Amino acid sequence: MQHLLFIGTLNQPTSYFEGANGDGLSVHLFDDETLSAERLATAPQIVNPTFLTPSADGSLVYANSEIEGWYEGLVTALSFDRQAGRLRHLNMQPSLGATTAHNAISHDGRHLFAVNYAMGDGGPDQALVAFERRTDGSLAPGKISVAQSGTGPNPARQERSHPHSVTEIAPNLILVADLGTDRLTIYALEGDRFEKVSETAARPGAGPRHVALHPSGRFVFVINELDSTVASYRFDAARRTLHEIEIHSTLRPQTTGTNYASDLQISPDGRFLYGANRGHDSIAVFDIDPETGRLSPKGQVPCGGRTPRNLAIAPQGGHLLCANQDSDVVTIFTRDRETGALRDSGKTIHIGTPMCLRFARA
Repeated sequence: MQHLLFIGTLNQPTSYFEGANGDGLSVHLFDDETLSAERLATAPQIVNPTFLTPSADGSLVYANSEIEGWYEGLVTALSFDRQAGRLRHLNMQPSLGATTAHNAISHDGRHLFAVNYAMGDGGPDQALVAFERRTDGSLAPGKISVAQSGTGPNPARQERSHPHSVTEIAPNLILVADLGTDRLTIYALEGDRFEKVSETAARPGAGPRHVALHPSGRFVFVINELDSTVASYRFDAARRTLHEIEIHSTLRPQTTGTNYASDLQISPDGRFLYGANRGHDSIAVFDIDPETGRLSPKGQVPCGGRTPRNLAIAPQGGHLLCANQDSDVVTIFTRDRETGALRDSGKTIHIGTPMCLRFARA
C-alpha cells in the first residue's frame, strides 16, 4: 500500500541546531512493500518547517517556520496537487509568538492549533493560538490565544514558559505540554477564547515535550525531554483532568552521557509506545497495558543515525520511520505488530536535516 509522506527539513542555519542541509518541505510517495519514497513535490521557500500537519487526505498541509531571532514565527498553509506534483502556497499567518514548535488540526477540522516555545522575551508572546481554517484551506488570523508563565528548577532550560506541543485529547479539550514550567495544561475552546480547565504538575525538572493519546481516549502518555522519561496519565473526561499513573526512564539503568528525549508515538492498536533519545541515539520501546495504562519497558534500539528528532508510524502499522536530524537520513524500521519489536529494514531516505515526518492518505 502507498501513502503520502510529508517531510520538514531545516534549510536556514540557527545557532542551536548543528546544520541546515535541507530544502524546506517535501512530499513523497511511500510504498509499504518496497519501502521506496518517491519525491513528488518540494516547497523550498518554506523556512525551517520544524513541524507540520497534513490533512487526512494529504490535500493540505500546515507548516510552522521556526526562525531564530524573530518575535513571531509563521504558520504557512499549502495545498498539494498530486496530479500536478505541486505544493501551492495558500497563505501564511504570524504565530503570535517566537519559536513556533508544534501544531495540530482540531477534531472538527475548524481550527489549526499552534504553540510557541518562545526563546527570549518580547513580541505578543502567546503560548497557544487557534487559527480558523477557511473553506479553501487557508488560515484566518489567529484571533484566539492565551499566554503562559512560570519557571522550572533547571535555570538553563526552564527560565520561562516553553510550550512544546499541543494535542486535542477530546473534542474541544486541548492539552499543552510546557517544558519550561513542568506543567500539562488542559484548555477548552469556548467561543472566542481559551478557558483553562485543569493543570497537572509533571515531576520537577522533567521538561514535558510531546504527547501520545491512547486510541481508547482513557490514557495520555508524555515524553519528558530533560530527564529522559515517559509518564503515563489517566484522563478523566468527566472532570477534564489528568492523574499520573507511573513514570519510566527511556534509558537503561546506569546509562551515562547527555540525553534529551524528543518524540513519542503510539501504535495504531494502542499496545506499544516508542520514544526517541537524542544523545543516546536510540528508540525506547514500551508495552502498554490497555486496561491500566501501565508501561513495561522493552529496551532500546539504535536509531540508525544521530539526533532522532521525530518518529512516524506508517498508517498500516508495519513500519516506523525515524528522522535523524544530524545524519541527513530517515531510517525505516520494520515493526512487528504482535510484539512491537523494531528491526532496521536496511532502507533509508536520504534527505538533509530531517525535522518532522507525517503521513497522509495517498
